[in-house]
Amino acid sequence: MQVSVETTQGLERRLTITVPAAAVDTAVRKELNGLAKTRRIDGFRPGKAPVTIIKKMFGAMANARVADDMMQSNFIKAIIEHKLNPAGAPTMDPKEIKEGQDFEFTATFEVYPEFDIAGLETIKVEKPVATVKDDDLANMIETLRKQHATWADVDSAAANDMRVTMDFIGSIDGEEFDGGKAEGFNLVLGAGRMIPGFEDAIIGKKAGDEFTIDVTFPSDYHAENLKGKAAKFASKLNKVEQQVLPEVNDEFVKRFGIDSGSFEELKTEVRKNMERELAQALKNSVKEQVLNGLVEANQIDLPKAAVAQEIDALRQQALQRFGGFQGGNVPELPAELFQAQAERRVRVGLLLGDVIRSNEIKADDARVSSIIESMATAYEDPQEVIEYYQKNEQMLNGIRNLAIEDQAIDLILSKAQVTEKEVAFDEVINKSGAAA
Repeated sequence: MQVSVETTQGLERRLTITVPAAAVDTAVRKELNGLAKTRRIDGFRPGKAPVTIIKKMFGAMANARVADDMMQSNFIKAIIEHKLNPAGAPTMDPKEIKEGQDFEFTATFEVYPEFDIAGLETIKVEKPVATVKDDDLANMIETLRKQHATWADVDSAAANDMRVTMDFIGSIDGEEFDGGKAEGFNLVLGAGRMIPGFEDAIIGKKAGDEFTIDVTFPSDYHAENLKGKAAKFASKLNKVEQQVLPEVNDEFVKRFGIDSGSFEELKTEVRKNMERELAQALKNSVKEQVLNGLVEANQIDLPKAAVAQEIDALRQQALQRFGGFQGGNVPELPAELFQAQAERRVRVGLLLGDVIRSNEIKADDARVSSIIESMATAYEDPQEVIEYYQKNEQMLNGIRNLAIEDQAIDLILSKAQVTEKEVAFDEVINKSGAAA
């Protein structure tokens, strides 16, 4: 076998592989003999048909099979011999197999980039420091009350944080438009659900009032026919309701699975959950900064095949997230929607993978146990969760990979320029939610 390697462009490589005629002819004869034994040919006993007839009838099939086998086996030998690391399946272009002649084919593919990680000491990380304070806990209890609030009719004028029930008919230049009509529509004022100006026009109105809301649709509105258009909504306010928060008593506490009804016990559980959420948010903030710095310090070429594969994965995740689609109703989500995210994932994967390999990072057992224990605290029976992971090798390997990634982040962090900054609980959580 003879092999020549050509760099066509960027990470693309083309191998031209030549297989000696003797090896090809031997493989073709062996394939024809095998076909002769298994194929029934009129006028001849199995395996007794002349070679000329076998070749005439099955020569093309034999050549095609031999070509496939030759390309697969010799391609693997070639990439091993030349220490190439394909980033995707090759495109094979074979020449015709002819008796007594060498067989030549080309294989075109991309390789993963070769690079040395650099600039770790230039990465800047502002490490947020935060704790769950009593005020944060009080705000969270208040949030829980709002989540379990009820609504009661009031005679007063509508104001922010009140809920209204209304009917309206929207029109543009005196003509109604699709989607602009509703009856018994519920809206919490101040939530920002509607286009600018709509909710403001309701404030101060009372149940029974009829009025017109004048608004202009934003220029970036999702419906093309409504962008930038001035509209009128003929409206009637049917009901105004005030939020009624539940009292913090035994009944309220028991809603959260605390049979004792103890408010102190509820506060302890809520604080524990907040501290777990905060710890994860702080960790994510640092990790994001480390990865951003790693990417900025190491600009590398990306294999198009790897990016395309990641785009497909993201597209499937998007379809699943929106509930899936039946039959032929699957939308063709354009690759451009996922291009930037896919490129970042591939780039981060390559860079972080190199950090792990070059530093021979292995999963630390203590780190693995710590991750499992932290995850288990979110469940009613933490010990049962811990034992489940310990007995499931596949799940355990997933946790080991998380531990390896955490250890790689820690290693980069140890070389980076790190400063600390005290921040509020809400600031960390809100930023983490926005990033997600």
